[in-house]
Amino acid sequence: MYEDLKGKTAIVTGAGKKTGIGYAIAEKLAACGCNIIIADLGVPPVPGESLKPATGEEMAAIAAALAKTYGVKTLAVAVDVTDNKAITAMVDIIKRSFDHIDILCNNAGASFGVPNSVLGYDEAAWLKTIDVNLFSVFRVSRAIIPLMTGKPAAIVNTASRAGKVPPLFNSAYAVAKAGVIMLTKTMARELGGNGIRVNAICPGQIATDLEKWRFGLEASFFGTTIEEREKEMCKTIPLGYIGPPAEAADLVAFLASDASRYITGQAINIDGGQCMEL
Repeated sequence: MYEDLKGKTAIVTGAGKKTGIGYAIAEKLAACGCNIIIADLGVPPVPGESLKPATGEEMAAIAAALAKTYGVKTLAVAVDVTDNKAITAMVDIIKRSFDHIDILCNNAGASFGVPNSVLGYDEAAWLKTIDVNLFSVFRVSRAIIPLMTGKPAAIVNTASRAGKVPPLFNSAYAVAKAGVIMLTKTMARELGGNGIRVNAICPGQIATDLEKWRFGLEASFFGTTIEEREKEMCKTIPLGYIGPPAEAADLVAFLASDASRYITGQAINIDGGQCMEL
């Protein structure tokens, strides 16, 4: 636990599903005493889609449970991070309950049109993937940073190992996450004088719905089973297992706390040793 986080306010995008990294981040920060704003799509599921979005009911239930369990103030806000008007509306709602944001976790992400090669990638799916994963970090940060100035604050962006080591048939996601890493660094340089630190986490294989969905797509593409794809992936991980979301959340809490007060502009791997670049 990080005692300095007690009483601070954090917003976590993409936190509306209990199986995701965003929820794990929100729970970890709440356990440290942070007030939590859960931000996600909050829309009904689309029939036939295997990867379900967070619903408003799920978000409200998560916010209520965190408030009850950890004794913190919580708020659930529906937002489409690709829509500036929706982001502005979210900020207006936040201002009614909180006058300052101490921690921003840009965690929302998705992948569309995969698996596919660069030559076969649908342009609309490519652009949507870039929009959700990269442009949203710019949009949300631009909207929230005015609420973070005046005292030390921290932004933690969820990038990916894919932003450093390109995966097969998922180029738009990899390009977007590489962009998040560079955006993190430029933001860190620009905002350091305002006392705002900006870092990114680069998860490898983490046991989320998105990861299971990816294994399902790969299994279908390669003509094998999800279990076999997981086994093959574990062979590439020196520690030999797929990490739980809570381990990514632990890193975020460290980067949000005073324990990392002299760290900014970094993209830190959390991947069991898959990526060991200099």
